[in-house]
Amino acid sequence: MIGSRSSPSIFSRIPTPNPRGVGLLVSLAVLIVAVFSPTASGLERDMQLVLGVFGATLVLWLTEAIPYVVSSTLAVVLLYALDLVDSFGAAVQGFAETLVFFLLLLLLLGGAISKVGLGKVVAGRMLSTQSTPRSTIRSLGAHMVALALLMPSAVARAVTFIPVVNRMTDAYGLDRDSPFRRASFIVLGHINPIGSMMLMTGGGMAIITAQLIDDTVRPITWVQWAVYMIPPMLLLFALSTVSVMYLYRLDGDRTIDASRLDDSMTAAVESENGTLNRNQSIVGAVMLGAVVAWIVGSFLGIPTIVPAAVAVAILAVPGVDIVDRELISEVSWGILFLIGAMFSILEVMEATGTLDLLIGVLINTIPFEAMAPWLIVSTLLAIAVSIRLWFSTASAAIVITLPIIMEFGVVLGIDGMFLALSVLIIVGSTTFFPFNTTSVLLSYDRGPLTLREVLGFGLVTMVHGAVVIAFSWLFYWPLVV
Repeated sequence: MIGSRSSPSIFSRIPTPNPRGVGLLVSLAVLIVAVFSPTASGLERDMQLVLGVFGATLVLWLTEAIPYVVSSTLAVVLLYALDLVDSFGAAVQGFAETLVFFLLLLLLLGGAISKVGLGKVVAGRMLSTQSTPRSTIRSLGAHMVALALLMPSAVARAVTFIPVVNRMTDAYGLDRDSPFRRASFIVLGHINPIGSMMLMTGGGMAIITAQLIDDTVRPITWVQWAVYMIPPMLLLFALSTVSVMYLYRLDGDRTIDASRLDDSMTAAVESENGTLNRNQSIVGAVMLGAVVAWIVGSFLGIPTIVPAAVAVAILAVPGVDIVDRELISEVSWGILFLIGAMFSILEVMEATGTLDLLIGVLINTIPFEAMAPWLIVSTLLAIAVSIRLWFSTASAAIVITLPIIMEFGVVLGIDGMFLALSVLIIVGSTTFFPFNTTSVLLSYDRGPLTLREVLGFGLVTMVHGAVVIAFSWLFYWPLVV
């Protein structure tokens, strides 16, 4: 067994500081120093102030001392209050980015899919009395890939399949701490989110990356993104799934106990054999229409946000009412506010020359000029990983990390498209702690995984991500440019 959860000890009774309280105090201290201390050597007053706002807000985001919505709103108010912008409208300009509204629409579509239970129908397809634990893991991985094309949210996919995994564990006559169940939760936590990177509309990470590529490198369409990313992500999926099967030595002979089938898997079997209900049919048809529109729109120049907006509108019309007030209230508003605030801060950092100054300092500190191109890229990706580890969501990590890394790429003459896609892959495949990725946290909380397993397989997927990046950069992407 790879590890076990530690039991309570005397140290658990020692009072420890509240990280949220510490984060709030540190954030306040950073802001006070920036505002009231003399301007540091080499900085202009506006530079010091915007760095103070960025540093204080970053601490609040990292520690989640207060909700993202509150800390993000506070950030843009500070930009205005400290006269770093000419008007409050300029302070909130980041919220006018297409990305914010596009992500909102996709979150609503993902919520609609989960609400009507369409994902459970797909989950039921993997049930068979001829399955073995080994074949089930392969099937689980394949279904994560297939469902990623339909259900953008990795968390929604994990929630959909956790009950199915538990039923199948019982049907195989295995205990809840078995290698099969552990491997299954690794697939749901670590491997499942990889599917969200295959399509531009696959989730927050992909949407943010595509928008930054569109703004700073060149326009990229839905079809072009699919061509760039589907083959590498399928390779990453395959490598990771094979690694799970190898590490957990899964049984290839045991089959489902038919006497347990009715009790443990009735709901899933009904999903497999039954027909779609009205709402499932509507959502399925609308999503299919949106995908077709994205493909056609790639050739006709239709903005990607248009099909998403039409799809949400159809699901919200009277008589359908799938996208309703309750669904809208469940949207991850915190991430949307974080993205808007970060873009606002970046705009001010660029306008004041602060971002160029930071890039210059780091370039002078790290001997990039003496490095070979592959070592420069490796160093930039290592910086991305080191920043990513502090964030509880990959989307938040991407929106903060990627613009900075891409500025490095421009200065150092690195291909912006390849670099952006590489940062996405390495950030999306790196999870060392449960809080780094919501689907991993969910799997850790509801499954038998240990911290050692989470860290161990996080290292595995990171290495696989690096291998896929090297293959794509050197061989695949040059062919499809």
